[in-house]
Amino acid sequence: MSSKDEKNLTQVLDKIAKMDEPRRSAMRRVHDIIVAAAPTLKPRIWYGMPAYAESASTPALVTLRNDERLNLAITEKAEYRAAGGVDGTLMPAAWYFESVDEDTEKRIAEIVRSVTS
Repeated sequence: MSSKDEKNLTQVLDKIAKMDEPRRSAMRRVHDIIVAAAPTLKPRIWYGMPAYAESASTPALVTLRNDERLNLAITEKAEYRAAGGVDGTLMPAAWYFESVDEDTEKRIAEIVRSVTS
């Protein structure tokens, strides 16, 4: 890992560490899921949020927000696939969560893998 990647990882972990519980634990778990599901993505801060990109100098593909609700989002820089069906060309791009159970963990891993494949 390059020194820039290490610095960016530290910044992401510091940002998460400053969150209040129980959000801090949920966000840390989601961070761990993201880096396990897509080890090629690099953590970094993007517009003040923990985010994950293909390199330290490319736009983020996935972000984590700590607003009124916790939010996992795919940015406009990720390759989108139309949803089809009733939704036509709409593509889900953000998911809210309060905690991370086994089903949520699996879904987050699927979402993250979809932007790296």
